[in-house]
Amino acid sequence: MSSLAHIEINDISKKYKSASFESLSNVSFSINAGQTIGVLGPNGAGKTTLISILCGLIEPTKGNVTYQLKNGNSITGVDLKKIIGFVPQEYAFYHELTPVQNINYFGSLYNLSKDEIKEKTASLLSILGLSSVANKRINTFSGGMKRKVNLAIGLIHNPSILFLDEPTVGVDVQSKLSIIQFLKETSKQGTTIIYTSHHLSEAEDFCDQLLLISKGKIVAEGETQKLIQKYNAKDLQSLFIQLTEAE
Repeated sequence: MSSLAHIEINDISKKYKSASFESLSNVSFSINAGQTIGVLGPNGAGKTTLISILCGLIEPTKGNVTYQLKNGNSITGVDLKKIIGFVPQEYAFYHELTPVQNINYFGSLYNLSKDEIKEKTASLLSILGLSSVANKRINTFSGGMKRKVNLAIGLIHNPSILFLDEPTVGVDVQSKLSIIQFLKETSKQGTTIIYTSHHLSEAEDFCDQLLLISKGKIVAEGETQKLIQKYNAKDLQSLFIQLTEAE
């Protein structure tokens, strides 16, 4: 399969059946392959809805998302799911099983061979510092260790696009630094990363592109440091406060 070239988000809106207003309103932007883009905004701004649409979990009320390959073709359906990795804020694994057992199970869902799963599992657990607990039940793990298992599961099939929803929430400083360093290395290998977080200093350090959303609409987008300079903000936190409204 040809590599991902870019993602085009074309005038998407979303209004849930029971809602009196749109969660997203006429949102358009593009993401180039290999970028790390932070989707940031207050609670209720529409971030989760946007990520859910990009992942194909829900359909927009209006507009569309196009995943374009370098050979000029677009990718949809089952083929799209094969190149997407999703790491949710909630723990998405079986707590009574071990990391190895969990990764084996999720790897099999992508039709990976036993040898592929074994090799990738060993590599991921080593890089994430989990080799010594590979065969221990996850319900004994700390929050930081559980976050790392979440990441390993999301990356088992070598996705071209990785969605991260609050990947470091509730973990200690050491684990947070370890996870972000791992994600930076993943980005350097060409993985496109779409990230949401309320840790603005972390986002400023990690993301080369930003998409700020407030009340379902884009209020700013572009390179992180250029946006901070454009609005004469001291840092990303100051920019965030300046441009977004409390929901």
